[in-house]
Amino acid sequence: MFQSLRLVVAGAEKLSSEVRENFKAKFGLDIYEGYGVTETTPVASFNLPDVLVPGDWSVHQGTKIGTVGLPLPGTSFKIVDPDTLEELPTGEAGLILIGGPQVMAGYLKNEKKTKEVIIEKDGIRWYKTGDKGQLDDDGFLTILDRYSRFAKIGGEMISLGAVEEEVSRVLDNKEVEVAAIALPDAKKGEKIVLLFTGEIDPANIKQKLIENKVNPLMLPDTIVRIDNMPKLGSGKKDLTKAKELALSLV
Repeated sequence: MFQSLRLVVAGAEKLSSEVRENFKAKFGLDIYEGYGVTETTPVASFNLPDVLVPGDWSVHQGTKIGTVGLPLPGTSFKIVDPDTLEELPTGEAGLILIGGPQVMAGYLKNEKKTKEVIIEKDGIRWYKTGDKGQLDDDGFLTILDRYSRFAKIGGEMISLGAVEEEVSRVLDNKEVEVAAIALPDAKKGEKIVLLFTGEIDPANIKQKLIENKVNPLMLPDTIVRIDNMPKLGSGKKDLTKAKELALSLV
């Protein structure tokens, strides 16, 4: 009989506390999150159940809720500045590099793309994940966002995922789906377009964000209601199609 379930999370996807708690209540099992991408075939880290160490009976911590665990044996994580690739101090957020024997040799017949994501540093081949994260003092990795999911507005990097979270928090309506999209803007460099489903006045959404004192840089430039949110076969939002839709509507 299984006593736990280990879930490997691809890319920067996160498991919500609500899902974890509902799963535990329904099946009586714990979920242990992990992390990986296709280019690392595919697992790079995971959480494990805590265990007692024979001898002194101390607890060896194998999991931290909210993280994607510790790297696999032989695998290393490095957090670097996304522009300079210089290593950052522990606890500081930056681009996640994965090094280890499971890192792919390269993309088939695509040397140019391979060179864009594989670098050699400290005698190790590292894969540039495109994910933003941080390591704590114990080596546990926390995923924060995707670098591709940022808008640069007036020189500031604004997380589109954070914009979506703020909108969902303010609306407090689980039936409303939202997608924040970054589009080019002649004056500010980029602007945020918010797509949403549901019978809500777009003006009311912006007003609620202002009333809740959301960072002005996170306020969408344009808010558009759509009938259906574009979805992938997995059921997740199709952000590529959402961006195409936003471009056609604004």
